[in-house]
Amino acid sequence: MFPNFHVWIALSQAKLSKKIVTWVFTSIVVVEIAILIPSYLRRENELLSKLDNVSNEVFSAFTYRVKQGEHPQKMLKMTIQKLKPESVIRGVVLYQADGELIKKFGEEPKISYHDIVNSQILQFRNQDKSRYDVVFFIPETQPDYILIVRHDSAHVQKELYAFSVRIAALVLLISAFVTLTTMLTLGVTVIKPILLLRDDLLVAGEALIEDGEDPDFQTLSIYRQDEMGEVMAAFREMFTRVRKEISDRQKVEVCLRDEKQKSDALLLNILPLEIAQQLKQEQNSIANRFDHVTILFADIVNFTSLAAQITPIKLVNFLNEIFSNFDRLAEFYGLEKIKTIGDAYMVVGGLPTPRSDHASAVAKMALEMQKNISQFQTPTGESFQLRIGINTGSVVAGVIGLKKFSYDLWGDAVNVASRMESHGVIGKIQVSENTYFHLHDEYKLEKRGEIEVKGRGMMTTYFLIGD
Repeated sequence: MFPNFHVWIALSQAKLSKKIVTWVFTSIVVVEIAILIPSYLRRENELLSKLDNVSNEVFSAFTYRVKQGEHPQKMLKMTIQKLKPESVIRGVVLYQADGELIKKFGEEPKISYHDIVNSQILQFRNQDKSRYDVVFFIPETQPDYILIVRHDSAHVQKELYAFSVRIAALVLLISAFVTLTTMLTLGVTVIKPILLLRDDLLVAGEALIEDGEDPDFQTLSIYRQDEMGEVMAAFREMFTRVRKEISDRQKVEVCLRDEKQKSDALLLNILPLEIAQQLKQEQNSIANRFDHVTILFADIVNFTSLAAQITPIKLVNFLNEIFSNFDRLAEFYGLEKIKTIGDAYMVVGGLPTPRSDHASAVAKMALEMQKNISQFQTPTGESFQLRIGINTGSVVAGVIGLKKFSYDLWGDAVNVASRMESHGVIGKIQVSENTYFHLHDEYKLEKRGEIEVKGRGMMTTYFLIGD
């Protein structure tokens, strides 16, 4: 029925096959035993009845003579003397109806007069089944005598044993035949398709995990119009739907990943990485104090008058080119751009990640900004110039509000840095005394002296010349 030997092996090793074989075989054996036990008991009764018949035949003349008035003891003795040596009768006991013992011959039966009267025991077999005792009443109605006959029943047990062997062999034969037939039928109709479906499920799982080509399912070659066929069809439909769902989700995930990367990049262009991560954690407001930072303000000189001479598009393009160059410098020196206000540019060192060389890094960027600005020229051929101011101190930095987030600084150090720029000199980098103390060992600085600073009075300032 199965041309391939490995199919037989698979069927025999299948757990479901083993369960079915065990259940079917056990069920049949139990049913057969339940049916055949009565046959065993009936056969036992038949063999014992034959012994009863032997006693009836042997003692029929004795019973007749006793009824006719013959002396029972004499007649019993005559009957016993006629028994052949191979006779199954091994002993006899005769009682009067009142229990008086009349005569005893051969082996004494286990049934006593007391057992007959009190317990109504009329038949008895000993434990090893080799002896069988039977009670006869003479006459049967209103008996005058009670005869107990002991029989040799060893041959009965032998015959019952042989009968049991035949029954057991028949039960095993029937059970094995029905089990094998059931196994073959279920193997073709149920187990083999289940094994194929199991293999297809494993292959389908691998195909889904590895996102490979659709496999050639073994169950595709099976066409059935029953529940198993419906299961196979449902499996194939499920695989197709799962594959489509996975494909659709992968496309969505790719789109979401791309959009997330874009949004993250956009967010990092607006906010520092640490601040962006805090906002993602749904913090309502973010504010941190930094005791040691250096702030730079830069302003493009005469840019307002230039705005009146060129179109807005060209103006924006000029600013974009200049400030993009500054952005690259800020990134190179590890500084944080804060914002641009018109033609003013603000950058800070030392936050949101504190660093000990914040003033030095800002100074390097300021010097580079002075060099780079000379590369840009107005439509009339004139070079742009910057006015730069730097101050060092403590600030509070953070993000406030609900919309259009921006990372900003607050504090007196910010105001002083702004004044250093607004009260500065064109083409110069003016630094406060606080910043001077951080730079004088590494950089060339020139003392400007005391100047009047709005809102602060007289302040000593310096010009950063070079490194």
